[in-house]
Amino acid sequence: MKRALFASVAIAAMALSLAARPVSAEEMKAEVIHWWTSGGEAAAVKVFADQFTKAGGTWIDSAVAGAANARNAAISRTVSGNPPTAMQLNTGKQFDDLVEGDLLADVDAVATEGNWKGVMPAAIIAAATRNGKMYAVPINIHGQNWLWYNKAVLASIGATEPKTWNDAIAILDKLKADGKLIPLAFSGQKNWEQNLFNSVMIGVGGAQMWTGILGKRDAALAQSAEFKQVAVTYKKLKDYVDAGAPGRNWNDATNMVIQGKAGMQIMGDWAKGEFVAAGKVPEKDYGCTVLSNGSGGYVMGGDVFVFPKSKDPATTKAQMTLARLMLTPETQIQFALKKGSIPVRSDVDTSALDACAQKGMRYVADKAQQMPSGDMLAPPALIGALQDAISQYWNTDMSADEFSAKVATVLKSQE
Repeated sequence: MKRALFASVAIAAMALSLAARPVSAEEMKAEVIHWWTSGGEAAAVKVFADQFTKAGGTWIDSAVAGAANARNAAISRTVSGNPPTAMQLNTGKQFDDLVEGDLLADVDAVATEGNWKGVMPAAIIAAATRNGKMYAVPINIHGQNWLWYNKAVLASIGATEPKTWNDAIAILDKLKADGKLIPLAFSGQKNWEQNLFNSVMIGVGGAQMWTGILGKRDAALAQSAEFKQVAVTYKKLKDYVDAGAPGRNWNDATNMVIQGKAGMQIMGDWAKGEFVAAGKVPEKDYGCTVLSNGSGGYVMGGDVFVFPKSKDPATTKAQMTLARLMLTPETQIQFALKKGSIPVRSDVDTSALDACAQKGMRYVADKAQQMPSGDMLAPPALIGALQDAISQYWNTDMSADEFSAKVATVLKSQE
């Protein structure tokens, strides 16, 4: 089993349907491994747990702090023959090796029953499909390249919502000159260093660069003047973060914006769950936007659940119930309200969603704005190698030219 086993999405639907008779709680036990431990995340996963309980099941919550830790724990148990009932992964290529090892059940029967292919973006369906069958249950769409800002903080310096990266940097310069608070709240961990870089790459470099680097692995593009401009812009952002950023959790950085200790944060829309949990109102207390210098897009990531194969009919029934419940319109809306994401289904009533979620729905409705996340475009090995390069560039005095050459080498090595 390859090290790439790091996780993504799949569900167990072994071409069986639930029996018509009521299923007892004893038969409907589901141990679910996930990494949702922050306030907003915990409130969101409780939506699934409550729905499963209402259906007569017993939800056994196995929360593991840290996405990588949770994925490794779930995969290790699955490979060793002691799998959980369900496990969370990111939408993308993280479960490829589990499928190759015949350790996951396909969910085509459930997908057909729920008309998933008719109501989900094609990129999401493709990310959950292997060898013509769906092996994962996509549960949401997370926009990864949002900018969140404290409206009172921006108003204090006479600034309004930025639309481009040039606008944002001008505001960051004002906040820095004002000297009263931290301009850019930042979580100095490798994955968030990479997420910030990705947000700059799509917003400054554009959609063609995004797919060229991550999808086509174009080493020549990585050494272009356009890519070097992305690198320069990214490194400039370090001027606006505080000395306490290294090692900080992403949600702690979000709370700095919520509390008015920082002006802005670049983070996926899971950050909105923290604003919601704090009782903050979009367009009143905080604002949200996706920055683009012209030809960017909305980077669609998200979460999936996969279901290890089981010979136990009771386990399979529990898995099938979870698969169905997670994608009912009611559950989709209630989950989105807590999580900060938007529903993966396009056929739900979105009137209850807040202003930021409505923006996200409009982005996704425009096919030209739909950008698959890096996890959908590239295998875990490439994502990891790029993450290392980005972190080294951020944390050292490496020049943009040196970084450009390093990225080109990484892309060539992964061909």
